[in-house]
Amino acid sequence: MKSTKNRCEWCLKDELYMNYHDEVWGVPVHDEQELFEFLNLEGAQAGLSWYTILVKRDGYRQAFKDWDIKAISKMKPRDVERLMKDEGIVRNRLKINAVITNAKTYLEMKKEQTLDEYLWSFVDGQPIINAFESMSEVPATTALSTTISKDMKKRGFKFVGPTIVYAYMQAIGMVNDHLVSCWKRQGA
Repeated sequence: MKSTKNRCEWCLKDELYMNYHDEVWGVPVHDEQELFEFLNLEGAQAGLSWYTILVKRDGYRQAFKDWDIKAISKMKPRDVERLMKDEGIVRNRLKINAVITNAKTYLEMKKEQTLDEYLWSFVDGQPIINAFESMSEVPATTALSTTISKDMKKRGFKFVGPTIVYAYMQAIGMVNDHLVSCWKRQGA
């Protein structure tokens, strides 16, 4: 199926990727559960391609109880062992444990502010809209992603390095890096 829409070149692999590009990437997210999901999916991506994680997104939802943060925070070592055998996710003990740690950290943070309030305060509630002409111009990290990364690590979040945080910012629409030639950018 050939598309007539001009899209960012990274998503042209197949329909799954194009749908993610068209419907999710760069769209502002304020739902707590979805913010938590993307935080952990981006962390799972470390060292892998985003496509690998996108293909496993439903597997992650099943493995982590539809991203029920309270339920995840109560997971035990036996749950980690079960997840290490789950082919629907990346079977990496550090990444699995990070999701559980992130759930506990999230619940602690939520006593003072939501993840939505926290994240969007870094951009005064408004997405940063860049005007890149080619994907080679899009940075892997920025000063802001480094600042957020340091703060998240200090709070206890795991798998939140500056590169992961920048990809997270793109995924949840804090940053709109659709190319100027992309139909999504033209609509921004």
